[in-house]
Amino acid sequence: MASAAEPLTIGLLGAGNVGAQVARTLVEERELISARVGTPVRLIGVAVRDVEAPRDWRIPGELLTTDAESLVDQADLVIELLGGLEPAGSLIERALRRGAAVVTGNKALLATRGGELSAVAAETGAPLHFEASVGGAIPILRPIQESLSGDRITKVMGIVNGTTNYILDQMDTTGAAFDDALTEAQRLGYAEADPTADVEGHDAAAKAAILGTLAFHAPFTIDDVHCEGITAVSAADIEAAAASGYVIKLLAIAEIFDGEGAVLRVHPTLLPRTHPLASVRGAFNAVFVVAENAGELMFYGQGAGGVPTSSAVLGDLVSAARLLRHGTTALEPSEPTETVPALPIEKARTQYYIDMEVADEEGVIAEIARVFADHHVSIEAMRQPGIVSVDGEVDTEQDNGAVLQVVTHPAQEKSLAQTVATLKALDVVRAVTSVLRVEIEQ
Repeated sequence: MASAAEPLTIGLLGAGNVGAQVARTLVEERELISARVGTPVRLIGVAVRDVEAPRDWRIPGELLTTDAESLVDQADLVIELLGGLEPAGSLIERALRRGAAVVTGNKALLATRGGELSAVAAETGAPLHFEASVGGAIPILRPIQESLSGDRITKVMGIVNGTTNYILDQMDTTGAAFDDALTEAQRLGYAEADPTADVEGHDAAAKAAILGTLAFHAPFTIDDVHCEGITAVSAADIEAAAASGYVIKLLAIAEIFDGEGAVLRVHPTLLPRTHPLASVRGAFNAVFVVAENAGELMFYGQGAGGVPTSSAVLGDLVSAARLLRHGTTALEPSEPTETVPALPIEKARTQYYIDMEVADEEGVIAEIARVFADHHVSIEAMRQPGIVSVDGEVDTEQDNGAVLQVVTHPAQEKSLAQTVATLKALDVVRAVTSVLRVEIEQ
């Protein structure tokens, strides 16, 4: 490591949207960053796959290299913004093992090998910071690790993917179809050309694993997260939710249940429009935290984009560089300290919204209600939306059928799922067209 008289050297791995902005700041605002760290800093190289590729900011040619390993071996502090599991994982481990500080925004890697890399950091005393891995510019991980470290967090729930929030918001506010909203998100740069990781919920699931690990001081991976995306959310679901006073959001939820363990889940969720998360619009993110002493807290801000996310990276850089310069390790524990088993989603306690097409005949409501009672699931609300005919009368008949919408009271996920399975087998139920979970206000 560099002495106090020498600049602290920084190696940057990756120069995509975020990496290019980080490089720009380190070059153009070098004096400011050095002042914040308390010692001179110097960017010594940017490792890329193609030095000729166009970038958001033109990085000086002398900084560009394709030799990532050599750059890692020379730097006091390594910023990893390559994404993916490899070579990012090997390069981070290489840096940590030689005592270099590491800053990363790689949620997929952290949700897969976070525990292993934290153990290496603990062994060598090298700082490992990753604020940018969740929520873009929102400072959420450090408050959980430090500000709330003396409290007991019982639940973390958030909108942590800007792409899906933009799509669902457009469907809700403009009536756009899913495909049209996705196309617009891609045009605006909110969605990748291949949006699978976003719309199928995988990106949010990785972030749920990270949030759960930090909130509950226990090791979770993406394999512990129940994951559902938004591709099955229809315009009819959006309209029905709005008619009942709800909005649909893709939520990442980590929650402690009955002292048995934690359920981590990602899925489309109906939120009452009075819930703080319901007002999060466009590509913004927000994380809602519930703690025993602090109560309810919400963190809100820009959740994506090169410039906002670079703010989190640079904040981590300053923090890690200060620790490195003064010869101390990270303030927070590097490794999980508690045993909190990951529970299957069947252990969760939630509510269901169920949309059904049923026969329009006497006794149907009673038969359906009996199914709920048999599974010990009570009904909070039942609605039979009408269709206004040309003469202005409300007609619930549709080819001798009707639509029935039910919202349950809170119940165990296992009982709710069994209820739906039984409903699907009833002769009077022609189809269960939609099943969505409901999140009530705390």
